[in-house]
Amino acid sequence: MMDIDAIELADERAKVVVSPRQGAAILRYDALRSDGMFTPVIKPSEGLLKFGSQLLAPWSNRISGGGFEFEKRFHAIEPNVEGEPFPLHGDAFQKPWRLARRTGSEAEFVLSDGAIGPYRYHASVLYALEDGALSATLTVENRAAIRLPYGLGFHPWFRRNARTSLQASANGVWLEDERHLPTRMAPLTDHPDWDFSKRAPLPDTWVNNAFEGWDGRASIVQPDDAMVISIEASPSLSVFVLYSPARDADFFCFEPVSHRVDAHHIGGLRTLEPRESITSRMRLRWHEL
Repeated sequence: MMDIDAIELADERAKVVVSPRQGAAILRYDALRSDGMFTPVIKPSEGLLKFGSQLLAPWSNRISGGGFEFEKRFHAIEPNVEGEPFPLHGDAFQKPWRLARRTGSEAEFVLSDGAIGPYRYHASVLYALEDGALSATLTVENRAAIRLPYGLGFHPWFRRNARTSLQASANGVWLEDERHLPTRMAPLTDHPDWDFSKRAPLPDTWVNNAFEGWDGRASIVQPDDAMVISIEASPSLSVFVLYSPARDADFFCFEPVSHRVDAHHIGGLRTLEPRESITSRMRLRWHEL
């Protein structure tokens, strides 16, 4: 279909703007409040996809060591993001996708030429609005001639202010080194500022960690917007990555993903045979306080 910069979807309670050219990323997701005003659910993009929500495939986060060994063969992968020493988040977010079909409240996008390192894959994502809630269903099929380990994820950015709080249960948190690579998993009792089993404010200091044993449910309370945002993820997304650089940052990321950071070296990916596929889903809902 034609090359389009942005696709807008809408229903009676929300509107969404997606950019096929920018990795089929969500540029905006705005809630239509009872007073007739629109309020952003995620932090809107500014310029070249500075914020919004990106798709992560064929893996999430970093791969150390210049690549990875799988079934006695080393696969080299070059860094793909300027300023990052390691390949990051695959290439799905960096490529143009094709609009395959759409209605007023749904659109499906396709990436037929996913290719980074040894990976060759086909991907599709279906975005759908229903009663103001946004669902994203991401499917990736291994088109390489060999078995390979895959992972998926979603990377939404949210607005942050002094009263923002988060609820998300987990079994433990991976600590990171100065290269943002995992060192060991620690119990949340050792890091009470990162325990969100009950609703809690975001930490005042740097956080960029993967939390394991997530039940796929989270909520973000934004008192300044009089809004609660609920996140629901499919069982395959049992890890979330929480990122925010400081208390005065105006954003944070809550990323539902299928595996820990640097999983190519420490485990947690799904091996796909040629032509085998995996699917993951994220749903964002909101309601007014």
